[in-house]
Amino acid sequence: MAEKDEEPTPADDIVVTKYKMAGDMVNGILKEVIGKCVDGASVLSICSFGDERLLQETGKVFKKDKEMKKGIAFPTCVSVNNCICHFSPLKSDPDVTLKEGDLVKIDLGAHIDGFIAVVAHSLLVGDQKEKVKGRKADVLLAAHNAAEVALRMVKPGTENDTVTEAIQKVAESYKCKPIEGMLSHQLTKHVIDGEKAIIQNPSENQKLFDEEVKARMGVVECAKHDLVQPFSVLHEKNGLPFESELYESEYSVEDEELKSLLSQSASRKAAKKKKKKAGKAVQEQAEAADQEA
Repeated sequence: MAEKDEEPTPADDIVVTKYKMAGDMVNGILKEVIGKCVDGASVLSICSFGDERLLQETGKVFKKDKEMKKGIAFPTCVSVNNCICHFSPLKSDPDVTLKEGDLVKIDLGAHIDGFIAVVAHSLLVGDQKEKVKGRKADVLLAAHNAAEVALRMVKPGTENDTVTEAIQKVAESYKCKPIEGMLSHQLTKHVIDGEKAIIQNPSENQKLFDEEVKARMGVVECAKHDLVQPFSVLHEKNGLPFESELYESEYSVEDEELKSLLSQSASRKAAKKKKKKAGKAVQEQAEAADQEA
């Protein structure tokens, strides 16, 4: 009996290529969608634009492979103010018109051959000629710095509970609280909400992790047999410019460990380069000491 093919992983160059292609696409499209979020704009039209661009860009690659699936992994969502996420209206749904000062959360995703890239971003509608202050500045700075801390912590050997605690600490620095129960999921081929997840602010029920793990395992099995259709989204973005000078909060991150993390580069390559440079400097100092001796 032939063995079942192993699931492709980023260890394969072609997988990395597909992830990168999808990532480049969604990053570019996200910037275009951000540009559409202006005073008086229709949320329905923005979402339709984003979906159309996702289909256009994914349709340009691997044209010769007629069997390859590609396209929208997560529809363009534009959620305004107290609407947390997943707002992507149909033409028959009531529309929402953006106005100056609205807090907008955007998320969208594309996939190439099932390899998914999802992006999200938060912004205030308006020109922002003056610094944003007050609670809007607090929440945006809290969200930005929490994401930056998480980005630096999500690496081999880090436990998800540690990331959760760090996110909560950053939010508390700005007298804010993360949305209860929101999850960031592992991505695998054709799966947008993998088994491994990081929770932002667990509810009392979710703090009972043993029971949650058992329940999630049951849901995964049901999903594998098409008995249920899971629905969730990854909220993470690296690389979009965040102009921190536009925001002024009376609060800041005071925890020394978190401040140290935020001072580090999020780039793995930059970190390796810095480490190599530091190592070289130590070696040169040791050689100089030997010569003096």
